[in-house]
Amino acid sequence: MLIKVPSVANLGLETIKVDVEVNLASRGLPGFDIVGLADKAVAESKDRVRTAIISSEIEFPQKKITVNMAPADVPKEGSTYDLPIAVGILSSVVNFTIPEKSLFLGELSFDGSLRHTKGAFLMALFAKEFGFENLFVPKDSANEAAAIKGLKVFPVESLTQICQHFTGQKDIEPVKYKPVLESSWDKAEFDMKEILGQEQAKRAMEIAAAGGHNLIMIGSPGSGKTMLARALPGILPPLNEDESLEVTKIFSASGDIPPGGSLVTRRQFRSPHHTASLVGLVGGGSKPHPGEISLAHRGVLFLDEFNEFPRSIMEAMRQPLEDGCLSISRAKQRVIYPADFMLVASANPCPCGYAMHPKKTCTCGPNQIAKYQKRISGPILDRIDLHIAVMPVDTTEFKDNQQNSEFLEASEKIKKRVILAREKQRTRFASEAIHSNSQMKNNQIKTYCKLSQDVEEILRQASLKFNLSARSYMKMIKVARTIADLDNSEEIAVNHMAEALQYKPKNYESA
Repeated sequence: MLIKVPSVANLGLETIKVDVEVNLASRGLPGFDIVGLADKAVAESKDRVRTAIISSEIEFPQKKITVNMAPADVPKEGSTYDLPIAVGILSSVVNFTIPEKSLFLGELSFDGSLRHTKGAFLMALFAKEFGFENLFVPKDSANEAAAIKGLKVFPVESLTQICQHFTGQKDIEPVKYKPVLESSWDKAEFDMKEILGQEQAKRAMEIAAAGGHNLIMIGSPGSGKTMLARALPGILPPLNEDESLEVTKIFSASGDIPPGGSLVTRRQFRSPHHTASLVGLVGGGSKPHPGEISLAHRGVLFLDEFNEFPRSIMEAMRQPLEDGCLSISRAKQRVIYPADFMLVASANPCPCGYAMHPKKTCTCGPNQIAKYQKRISGPILDRIDLHIAVMPVDTTEFKDNQQNSEFLEASEKIKKRVILAREKQRTRFASEAIHSNSQMKNNQIKTYCKLSQDVEEILRQASLKFNLSARSYMKMIKVARTIADLDNSEEIAVNHMAEALQYKPKNYESA
């Protein structure tokens, strides 16, 4: 007897249909085999399925059972096929019919219950696109799948429950989507009003948030670089619907959506340590998975102590910084993950950190400083829009600043300006495949960033004086466009370009 149970396989962010073909042969010695390019976790499904069925007080058939995962040339991995295999066997034992246009996914425990399984959101997107109507997933993964409208998502708790549902004894009610308030782990640690001084750096943070620009801060230890970066999430705009779907797909593929979770609605702030491996940061492995760069998609990737990161990691970021995506190629598989993130980096100007300090003496020699700064390559620095020198705040000024704290802007106030600037960009690029000023290509810069003769002359002179590269030249225009948006100006004025040029690449060997 042959039963086909539809399921899916996730290859990166791509989802394809997999037919789990379960054959129960009356002839031959009893056995249980799984074929179809299955990995170790799939092969172990036979032990989980057998034990779960017996634990559910259902007689396991003493027949030769062969399970084929079709198409056989596509790698199958993970424990997501436990439920479709079990349903295929149970449909013969309990005698029920599998409804049409249904997909099954889930991992079984030995007691017959279902565990939270990654990839439910990707399966729901696939079902919506290809006309499937019913999804049977673990209860803890149901809300994630229910975020896609127009589908019936059945939250399955156990094999006993799904048997009762198919035999008409007790129906499983489809789940209704409930947005879940995300945990506080990705909220801003600091409010901008808590940061005393550093007005230019805070202004640069606002510009970066408004236009999605990359930013690097160079300064002595204790000058507030990390605090500024960790206050950035508090002024970032929320994800729009399309961006939310993109980020949720990545988190679903990586298994980072918690049980009962829903759509990711906040921009992510990822802060890997400089000892992180290349695969951990960029992604990859024998079965390519997303790394920190992709998990920061549409959000912020903060690299503290940027000079300390291995050169291989820095150079690996060239492609995503330029293209907004990351291609991972292996012998059997090639996966493309989106990686359009804001890079926020902080670094010291020299090994001892005090080359820019107004009071402390630097103990490093010129060769040491030059060697230390060369750890960050020119091509990487050229891909960063805003360069900030963060000078230490004199502790004698703290009392005056604290007394005048009512004049300091809170993150919520800055965030309102950022959201308005982003709205202008969303309207401007409604017919384009981009969301922010930082994503503009050269032809889009010519279309949306018309420069007057005075503005163009200032930029030309600055380019000659500071020897700006062609990429930096274009980045200054994009930054000026963002400053104009914050100023609610349709045209890029002289003052907008003049401010943008303050954030050009600098020499940090001295204050």
